[in-house]
Amino acid sequence: MFSSKTKTVVFSGVFIALTVILTHVFAIQTPFLRISFGFLPIAVFAMLFGPWKTGLMAAIADILGGMIFSPGLFFPGFTLSAFLAGVIYGYFFYKKEITIKTLFIASSLILLFIDLGLNTIWLSMLYNKAADAIIVSRAIKSLLMLPIHIFLLYMVHKPLLLYYKPLK
Repeated sequence: MFSSKTKTVVFSGVFIALTVILTHVFAIQTPFLRISFGFLPIAVFAMLFGPWKTGLMAAIADILGGMIFSPGLFFPGFTLSAFLAGVIYGYFFYKKEITIKTLFIASSLILLFIDLGLNTIWLSMLYNKAADAIIVSRAIKSLLMLPIHIFLLYMVHKPLLLYYKPLK
């Protein structure tokens, strides 16, 4: 019917659009914090396509979202963060049994090292603020979002795996 490349391109387009909408349109955002559900399409794409394709999809979604919705200049650090988050989700979710433990580890790595670590560094570079000044509010947000990430990913992956197998 359709080649695997066609499926990949179509799914990529849909998931890029979902990521951009959930990250930029349906988000609560301040200069130093963003609370969104943009992680969901990235994680679901990772379950279906693996780490490298997911990293690329997340990076493209970040670039497009920045071009369409960002009031400032493009900063490649956030694109690197998006790529790494996609790779982490892909590593933990692609063709593997997804348990609460794997959800916790993947979400913790992303929230602590990507969101709290790298993104705080990028924000302190962009806004010329000390990381110490913004890390407390970002740490509280990460701690509050961890159980939400785990719960939503757990609720999404069960029905997804009934209908879709990981794609090549």
